[in-house]
Amino acid sequence: MYAPPSGDQAGHLRRSAPWKRRSAPYRATSGQGKGSRGRARLGRRGLAIGIDIGGTKVAAGVVDEEGRILSEARRSTPGTDPRAVERVIVELVEELGSGRRIRSVGIGAAGWMDLDGGTVLFSPHLAWRNEPLRANLQQLLRRPVLLANDADAAAWAEWRFGAGQGESRLVCITLGTGIGGAMVMDGRVERGRFGVAGEFGHQVIMPGGHRCECGNRGCWEQYASGNALGREARILASSNSPMAQDLLAAVGGRAETITGAIVTELALAGDTASRELIEEVGEWLGLGLANLAAALDPGLFVIGGGLCSAGDLLVEPARKAFARNLTGRGFRPAAGIQLAHLGPNAGLIGAADLSRVSSRVRS
Repeated sequence: MYAPPSGDQAGHLRRSAPWKRRSAPYRATSGQGKGSRGRARLGRRGLAIGIDIGGTKVAAGVVDEEGRILSEARRSTPGTDPRAVERVIVELVEELGSGRRIRSVGIGAAGWMDLDGGTVLFSPHLAWRNEPLRANLQQLLRRPVLLANDADAAAWAEWRFGAGQGESRLVCITLGTGIGGAMVMDGRVERGRFGVAGEFGHQVIMPGGHRCECGNRGCWEQYASGNALGREARILASSNSPMAQDLLAAVGGRAETITGAIVTELALAGDTASRELIEEVGEWLGLGLANLAAALDPGLFVIGGGLCSAGDLLVEPARKAFARNLTGRGFRPAAGIQLAHLGPNAGLIGAADLSRVSSRVRS
């Protein structure tokens, strides 16, 4: 469940600075106002299609300039063949665009895009390696196309229409299988010098710790992700601890089948062991956020992804650990920590909106 947080945030939230014209991609094209009138000035009015490509499904939607999804369609991800994925994208755009005037198409996918937003350098789920995807799709669709990392697209959506509205320096963290991240700074997605910023899940938080798929040990996502939650629960259940009896009962005694989603469901139902496991993950989350605050000094962290269905069971321990580990605590303003508002649709909403407002899109 993606619900707005309750209560006041401890952090100090700065108001959004005016939009600046810069040479970086994914930037706005005009001054920012408040509310719907301000949002309407961010680029061209009209409809855009956003497409979120995942390892198992391709989700698409027609999105208006207020961030509303007018219609949706989905397909299974057709393996890893780049041409097959392109065909699915074309099918979805033709289906959703029938009878509508679609201004542009935004594609969000896990992976690294070049700074120009034309080439997918690498995608973990698909066989995209230096793939000139934008040129291919613009030729097929005959519309402007923008490519974005899925976390960048989700962060943009939360900044424009969700939990991050009005914040000039936003860091978005997505908690799922691993940890994704993105930044919106002064009205633009900050992608770094080479376009691959936001790999927050691979900051080393425990030297010599658990081996990560990236090849290093002790990465943050090995301690504060859905995978980490499931792993710790399986270890607890395999130890025959009396605390894990409800966990084991929920999976018919098969400890190896316990996942983070199962632990979260049991925690929400009141299981003590599951709540303690989520609290531990929340503490690791808060520690990592304190590290990011020391480096980036954002006004707000927005936390999204599937693990956030745990709500305050996860976020309250994170806030406490953040406050306890923040550099200069007591002598500096502290960033707020909020749950994302837009849920699993953030990626396609953000991709669509970026395609409409980005100065890199050409008609």
